[in-house]
Amino acid sequence: MNQRRTKIVATLGPATDDPGVLDKIIEAGVDVVRINFSHGTDAEHIARAERVRDRASAHGRQIGVLCDLQGPKIRIEKFREGKVELKEGDTFFLDTQFDVNNGDERGVAVSYADLPHDVKRGDNLLLDDGRLVLWVDHVEGSAVHCRVVVGGRLSNRKGINLQGGGLSAAALTDKDRADIRTAAAMEADYVAVSFPRSAADIHLARQLLQEAGGKGGIIAKIERAEALLVIDEIIDASDAVMIARGDLGVEIGDAALPPVQKDIIHRARCKNRVVMTATQMMESMIENQIPTRAEVFDVANSVLDGTDAVMLSAETATGRYPDKAIAAMHRVCLEAEKQSVARVSDHRIHTEFHFTDEAIAMASMYIANHLNVRAIAALTESGSTTLWMSRISSLIPIYAMTRHVETRRKVTLYRGVYPVSFDSTLTTDHALMNREAIDELRRRGAVRDGDLVIITKGDLMGVHGGTNAMKIVRVGELV
Repeated sequence: MNQRRTKIVATLGPATDDPGVLDKIIEAGVDVVRINFSHGTDAEHIARAERVRDRASAHGRQIGVLCDLQGPKIRIEKFREGKVELKEGDTFFLDTQFDVNNGDERGVAVSYADLPHDVKRGDNLLLDDGRLVLWVDHVEGSAVHCRVVVGGRLSNRKGINLQGGGLSAAALTDKDRADIRTAAAMEADYVAVSFPRSAADIHLARQLLQEAGGKGGIIAKIERAEALLVIDEIIDASDAVMIARGDLGVEIGDAALPPVQKDIIHRARCKNRVVMTATQMMESMIENQIPTRAEVFDVANSVLDGTDAVMLSAETATGRYPDKAIAAMHRVCLEAEKQSVARVSDHRIHTEFHFTDEAIAMASMYIANHLNVRAIAALTESGSTTLWMSRISSLIPIYAMTRHVETRRKVTLYRGVYPVSFDSTLTTDHALMNREAIDELRRRGAVRDGDLVIITKGDLMGVHGGTNAMKIVRVGELV
């Protein structure tokens, strides 16, 4: 079967608002859509989520919805002429009390009130994703006086990072708290927290989402240098982590990014967490119909490292060829998954299991990888069994067969897991249930007579965490 295991996340935006384009990105293979709360209104976000789910249903697909919070993005304000040109050696100030619309070549207002308290002489401030560098000379009242180290054009509302990290802005702003309520109202499957500094930020976001009635998972976006100091605690607190390479690369330096990315992917998988790779993966396709070779290598290497998902941002939100960007990513992922490193795993081979359903999941994958198994049918309530299974590198598709739409949407982010609507509580006859599960896979073209299939389920169907049985069956024979 020519199924892609690595999931593709595509950001919605003006380029995807046309119903015809939305249909095209669904047909191209998007698995999860990202709604960026940094732009647009609540009404636009809710309408986009509704349209995606409506069109996905029309295509017989299940597509997850990820709401990405803006977070404390620290920005300069506006210039009188819209932009300035800074030259190396120039002096330039950032002032929290300056007129927000009156910046010029001497300096500009900044939106972050604590900037003068967070920096000191000798610090480097990086503007516009690191394209310009300012060296802090001294702080005077509300103004940070700098010297330009790397110059260039600077325009309105560009972001500011402190090299090495250390800005004290809280991860969840008032806007984020309001947006979490919006995410709960639209039944978001995942909510991504921007710029978390600790596990406490993740716990707070989860608490706020649950208080608003939301059931989605929480994603930690790793984009602060200080987050790397407590990365294990942040991963443990999250359902998934996103390696947001833009701001992270600015803070730690671009050369440090590759080993950090590989390390985070490895840690997340070892901790049974989902991991996503994001930022500039196919950025040239905002304007071009094919990716650069460097972008192809970037996506492929992320797949070989074990990422669950790769993400497109402006490529689909505002780009000229959203469906072609997804199709290109699909091709690259498929080819990378053919390599042996993507099929071999020693994950947890020497560790002890703590739950029965976890042990069933691991045993199933071991057998599947050492027997000519065509598919795994996991009858599941919460999807936990399929998450554990998906941590094992394999080419064998895992079907999350569940009656819960929330679970079907959640597993859209799990590598190698495919959601199937299936109600295991309609019968207590396990033999009949096995046959119906196999028949469902047969109808989908996933299996045919003679294929071996592993079925996992619980003696008491409909019970969360109740998976305690595994059965190997041959399609077409009495099961």
